Amino acid sequence: MAPRANWKGFLRLSLVTCPVALYPATSDTEKVSFNQINRKTGHRIKYLKVDAETGDEVTSEDIVKGYKVDTDTYIEVTKDELDDIALDSTHTIEIDEFVPKADIDNRYLIRPYYLVPDGKVGHDAYAVIRETIRSMDKVAIGRVVLTNREHIIALEPLDSGLMGTLLRYPYEVRSETEYFDDIQDVKLTKDMLDLAKHIVEKKSGAFEPELFEDHYETALIDLINKKRAGTPIAAKAAPKSGGNVINLMDALKKSLANEKDAAPAAKVAKETAKETTKAKKPKKRVEGQREMLLPISGKGGKDAAAKEAAPKKADKPVRATTARTKKAG
Repeated sequence: MAPRANWKGFLRLSLVTCPVALYPATSDTEKVSFNQINRKTGHRIKYLKVDAETGDEVTSEDIVKGYKVDTDTYIEVTKDELDDIALDSTHTIEIDEFVPKADIDNRYLIRPYYLVPDGKVGHDAYAVIRETIRSMDKVAIGRVVLTNREHIIALEPLDSGLMGTLLRYPYEVRSETEYFDDIQDVKLTKDMLDLAKHIVEKKSGAFEPELFEDHYETALIDLINKKRAGTPIAAKAAPKSGGNVINLMDALKKSLANEKDAAPAAKVAKETAKETTKAKKPKKRVEGQREMLLPISGKGGKDAAAKEAAPKKADKPVRATTARTKKAG
């Protein structure tokens, strides 16, 4: 199934308007997730909405929103009252201004979306707005209403489309001063900084997210595969402590030496990973569906693994992960 749009409406720049749809640009559905179950029965836990005082279950029609003003004191707000103050711009992203992208503090960024034409009409107006933003080398700032709340959205060209990033309001961003005031003002020597710069140069490279590997996700999948196959789980040895750094200059020198030794092997590994990525053809998949490529040991090999995986959605976390490891800093 194609992904569903989070929002549909119109994009407007002055008198130029086109129908658009907003899709989330990121997804967590590929990650392994867990349900809570009863250890004694193996049954899934069911949550009920109950009255905090009486303990009685409350039906959906009897549940309303309330704002807490004091202990056990709430101001009740009904759905009709919320509808009365709903914003008029619920179906239009109105572009208010254009700003340099560098002016947007990263702390204000929330999440990215893809904004695409909705239907077969309006593509010319969409292209005019997109190319106007591109030619100005700026970001368009507009407003969009999602789940009854108004959000600021920054629009910028991305290939043939537009990427919109939701922005936080100033009251949602904490000031750094309350955290940074106690940081000591230390004096660093030129030699220390030069050594640190050499380390950075050794570890510098292009940003290639396809080479990153989620080690925890890989470990989760491996754990689930072993438990399904009945393989004993060995206890993990406690990590060895690196000890306290006594001399910063010595630590920098040792770090630089280690980077020089590791550089050739890291380069070969990276090039190998690149070649593997190029050689491997991308597979078409249904949105939200995980690849299931790992055979389950002890269950009869590949055929048994496919038979085991096919009937149940819960089996989908069993998938292969390629070794795309980028050397951590």
